[in-house]
Amino acid sequence: MIAFQYNKTSLQNLEKQLKMRQRTLPIIKSKESALRIEVKKCKAEMEHHDEEYEKLLQQYSTLFALWNEFDPSLVKTGKLSIGRRKVAGVLVPVLEDAEFEVARYSLFSAPKWYADGIELLKQMAMTAISRELLNRKLRLLEVARKKTTQKVNLFEKVQIPGYEDAIRKIKRFMEDEENLSKSSQKILKSLLEQREEVAV
Repeated sequence: MIAFQYNKTSLQNLEKQLKMRQRTLPIIKSKESALRIEVKKCKAEMEHHDEEYEKLLQQYSTLFALWNEFDPSLVKTGKLSIGRRKVAGVLVPVLEDAEFEVARYSLFSAPKWYADGIELLKQMAMTAISRELLNRKLRLLEVARKKTTQKVNLFEKVQIPGYEDAIRKIKRFMEDEENLSKSSQKILKSLLEQREEVAV
């Protein structure tokens, strides 16, 4: 409910508030649209990562019997460099770089496939890290989209109609007041004219 008084100052204030919301609404709508597109892109990107990870898992599975020989302590995730980037006005995490620590091993005594195995583990780790960051990005974008949609609905369905209604009520009241004032002036004028006629 919009609070207002039946006077010109209140009317001017309400008109100013209404214009501001009417100017802002298209901007908020375009932001909502941009966020909707970004959410869709992010979901598609996540699906792509899931497919990539599935392929890597299949590669991993084909070497399953050999993994018993592999020393898992050879590969560790090192420093992750995560930056921030604005997407449709929302700061989201972005993987800039990932380092892996590979322990030394004997190239002569280790099986030949160790180098491929290490590379496969790195790829799987990178895909999993990217997927997690995409998941965070998606959550942030969805929260922003929901808030923006709520704001669009608030402006479109509540505030703008509310201000328009309040302005209409004030204008009607002021017109009625003006008409009453004119009518009372006419009545007063005619009474004065009658008195003058009687006095003459």
